[in-house]
This record gives sequence, structure tokens and C-alpha cells, in this order.
Amino acid sequence: MEAVFDNKTNVLNASIRNTHDSSPIYHVTTSYSLWSRKVTLLKDVNPTSSDTAIVGAIYWKEKTFEVNGHKKPLGDIRRKEGNFLNQKYFWRWTTERKEYEAIHKEKEWQVIFTKDSSIAAQFAVPYRPHLLSKSSAPQLSITTKALTRDEVFLILLLIYSEVKRQDRMNSSGGW
Repeated sequence: MEAVFDNKTNVLNASIRNTHDSSPIYHVTTSYSLWSRKVTLLKDVNPTSSDTAIVGAIYWKEKTFEVNGHKKPLGDIRRKEGNFLNQKYFWRWTTERKEYEAIHKEKEWQVIFTKDSSIAAQFAVPYRPHLLSKSSAPQLSITTKALTRDEVFLILLLIYSEVKRQDRMNSSGGW
């Protein structure tokens, strides 16, 4: 799946569109309380008649993910390895599913199958808008191997990882 976020500056409120014909696939919306994010919803734009439009959610305060109606705390789906300076994050929705490692390199996230080190998904997000040129839209690419069972989970994982990275960048001080 090759897709692009139509909101160039905010992945928390955007439509995810197919790059081939620009048709919408998902819509991402986030609600806020007075001081923080409450919930980010991933809605299927073209649900089947028996399914609801909401296919995934991130509950920020509770630190839980929801995929197709099943909620799990972050501690059950993500594990950390390494020390403070060299931390690695490994993600798995259930023990029957494949495990992924999320890595941020240069200007993109890569999600890698831990078993064979092949790329499962990529999420390229521009760092900052440029003063004299237009910024590019965030681009999402998920391999067919990963799409079969973990599409919604991977999209939520990438949105969560990017938002947390931006939070760290904004709160790190400096200029």
C-alpha cells in the first residue's frame, strides 16, 4: 500500500489517500481535552456494511491501542531493549503475529520484521516546513506481506511513534 497524508503538518488530523488515484482510504481524527490528547481515531472511509467505520484508536491518557474492537495496553504490545542512550522498541499485536522493530532514520520511520530484518513499512515525514518552498506530505508505504494481518496496527504504531518523536523534539529545549 502506497499512501500519503493530505495534512502536511499534522498526522493526527488528516486523510490517508492512495497515491495512485488520490482516493481516501482512512481518516485520522484526534480529540483533545484542555491540556492533552484524548483519543486518536482511525476510520475506514469505505467500510463494509457489517463493520463500523472506526478500525483503530490510540487512547493517549490510558496508553492503550484498539484494533478492530480489541483494546490492549501499550505494555502488552511494545517492549523496550537497551539502555537510555540506545533504546530499541519492538512491537507485536499478539503472540501469534509477527514482531516488528520501529526505527527512526534520517527523515523517516522504518518498521522492520525482526525475524528476517526486511522492511515491513516506511513512514516519511518532513521535519519542518521550509520558509521558501512547500513542504512535502507525509508518505506511508506498507508491504503486502505486512498488510495481510497488521495494516491497522502498523498505521497506529507509526502515528504513535511519530507523535512521540515530535513531542520529544518540541520539549527538548534549545532554540
